[in-house]
Amino acid sequence: MTGKLSENLAYFARALRAAGLPVGPGALVEAVEALGGGALGGRDDVYWTLHAIFVKKHEDTPVYDQAFRLFWRRRNLIEKIMAQMSPVSPGAERPPEKAEAGALRVAEAFAPPPREDEPPVELTELTARLTVSDREMLKSRDFAQMSAAEIARAKQLIAELRLPDDSVPMRRFRPVAQGRSIDLRRTLRQSLRGGGGSIDLAFRERREMHPPVVALVDISGSMAEYSRIFLHFLHTLTERRRRVHSFVFGTRLTNVTRMLKARDPDEALALAGKAAPDWEGGTRISAALHAFNRVWSRRVLAGGAIVLLFTDGLERELDDSLAFEMDRLHRSCRQLVWLNPLLRYEAFAARASGIRAMLPHVDSFRPIHNLAAMADLCAALSRDAGRQGDPRQWLKRAG
Repeated sequence: MTGKLSENLAYFARALRAAGLPVGPGALVEAVEALGGGALGGRDDVYWTLHAIFVKKHEDTPVYDQAFRLFWRRRNLIEKIMAQMSPVSPGAERPPEKAEAGALRVAEAFAPPPREDEPPVELTELTARLTVSDREMLKSRDFAQMSAAEIARAKQLIAELRLPDDSVPMRRFRPVAQGRSIDLRRTLRQSLRGGGGSIDLAFRERREMHPPVVALVDISGSMAEYSRIFLHFLHTLTERRRRVHSFVFGTRLTNVTRMLKARDPDEALALAGKAAPDWEGGTRISAALHAFNRVWSRRVLAGGAIVLLFTDGLERELDDSLAFEMDRLHRSCRQLVWLNPLLRYEAFAARASGIRAMLPHVDSFRPIHNLAAMADLCAALSRDAGRQGDPRQWLKRAG
């Protein structure tokens, strides 16, 4: 290969590895051999050739896309930096753009490492952010705007979350040393053993058990960055609870309960990604709910299950069946909680047809875009927590 293309590929591979992608020397050799043949026609051929070599998991595609655009369009990057440094007249400021998934991780990967001979920079300006701990700042940061290090830290905090105390009493009893209810049968048996001379009271109380938790997670392209973090939460929940069932859906429904039982969370998510071929594809909420209600509802919703529906509600093929399937799901469970990352926007309104069709059939409508929202979800599912406001109020706000 002539020129500096091989050196650029090596630099590009190092940047991807710094951004969190598992890129090794073998993949770099394959990339050099693939581009060295000279049979590629244009930019799209280079993009997908390197994508096939460097990207091993579906959830790494947004990071690769950001890195490819930054690396092969350096002039546009320089123009953006110059535009940010130029003075802007009052009144001509542009509204802040939405942060793209993986943008911060890629920016950190392309940033040059600090030189050892340079003295550390001393900060002379104090701001209010310095008074807030890093832990609290991380709780309020959006999942899509986190760097690779912050995502790793967020996974640790998810494992430390206090899970909801949502145990419910059952019909069966268990023996206890002291209590308010006398176990007459056990009391008589104990008295007969001693000849009936004395009667020692035996007590009992109702058994308590956590209700089943069933999660339906949207893994379409618009939900990929948030669904991956939420699957880490489900992995933690699966380790501590017995009856947790997890399903993912894009254009089809896939049961990933067995995959999330793997001890290592990264391995569990990798197995779930392999089991779901429609990862980061389209969205067919109605078809996925129909498949769940028909095949899995009677198997996993017994015992007063709590259903966590994780989706933005942007249905691809909308018809009357969506409201019917939502109503059927709502009637089959004890509580239906809709988790929607779009609620992170203050100006959110239930104007989309899919959202308006789903809202009347849920018990709770909550955001799920950062660690603080995840902690609020655990608190809301607890036994002593009161019910939130009626989700149908969102329909009245939208007019």
